[in-house]
Amino acid sequence: MLHSIMGNAIEINNVSKIYTKVKALDNVSFSVPEGVLYGLIGPDGAGKSTLYNILTTLQHPDSGSAFVAGYDVVKERKEIRTEVGYMPERFSLYPDLTVKENLEFFASLFGVRVKDNYDLIAPVMAQLEKFPNRRASALSGGMKQKLALGCALIHRPKVLLLDEPLSNLDARLRLQTREEIRRIQKETGITTIFVTHDQEEAMSISDMIVVMKDGIVQQIGKPQEVYDNPANLFVAKFLGTPPINVFDGQIRDERLYIGEDAVMELKNAENREVYVGIRPEGFLLREDGPFQCGLSGIEVMGRDISVLCTNKASLNPTVRAIIGTENNINIEKLSARFALAPHKVFLFDKETEKKAEFDR
Repeated sequence: MLHSIMGNAIEINNVSKIYTKVKALDNVSFSVPEGVLYGLIGPDGAGKSTLYNILTTLQHPDSGSAFVAGYDVVKERKEIRTEVGYMPERFSLYPDLTVKENLEFFASLFGVRVKDNYDLIAPVMAQLEKFPNRRASALSGGMKQKLALGCALIHRPKVLLLDEPLSNLDARLRLQTREEIRRIQKETGITTIFVTHDQEEAMSISDMIVVMKDGIVQQIGKPQEVYDNPANLFVAKFLGTPPINVFDGQIRDERLYIGEDAVMELKNAENREVYVGIRPEGFLLREDGPFQCGLSGIEVMGRDISVLCTNKASLNPTVRAIIGTENNINIEKLSARFALAPHKVFLFDKETEKKAEFDR
């Protein structure tokens, strides 16, 4: 029986999955509206692939419910497989069939012809068009991955589910292919879930991201909003390249201290110990800045300079500050002083690690 809720292409309601007493998914709930691209991200063990397997009907949830393209993942598996395009991390091609034959086979499963929908996959297939008669077994890993994506899209699915779709591509092909996926998704309006451990990859193409850890959804939101307003210390540390700098800090008399340095005034803030997260771009090089770090080196990155520092209160081995090349920094000095951009500074409760709000 067709199930539809407010134009959502995917509905996940309180889904849990347990493997030998380990909760792979713990009461996961979120909806994906029609026509958008959601990035599902998190480290190994976050539950991303388990959720992917449930949405693709390969596994059943132990509790809760899920619907894809309006169909129940447990009761209507056949209908889902007709409406959805899949690309698992370990993609399945027929090694003895050629590029052309693989496309034709997957198209035939859905009663369509390759030529009817080739315009959709042409950008993905561009590098394979020279080898229509080459067997899939003779293709490189990257070319196999591109062919698998073409096979997943050939029937113009209503929903596209991708599990680490770019893992076998080199850096240049990853960038090119993710741009192709985004262009195809925007032009066709195919609702897409993009599973990846690469937060930069997900943030670059997703309308929304779902950040997971240990089977629990940590935060859902637009990529930039989640980056700028992380719900907890894990999210803050997981998003961002270079990663956020984390320090032991204290609030005393409405001032934020890192070590002995009073780095920022905080209005109406109670005295307590906190974790202080500072994005690398939140450091402002100032001779009279309130925050001092030991200077250990610099890395010139073209438009920016990465200043490598040390600080006794830092939980990171190295403190990284990203500053513009217009700044003059004397590497021969033993230390550097910084002011801090308030909107790039986050405080987290020492016990719960949840973000603490404060008046800047």
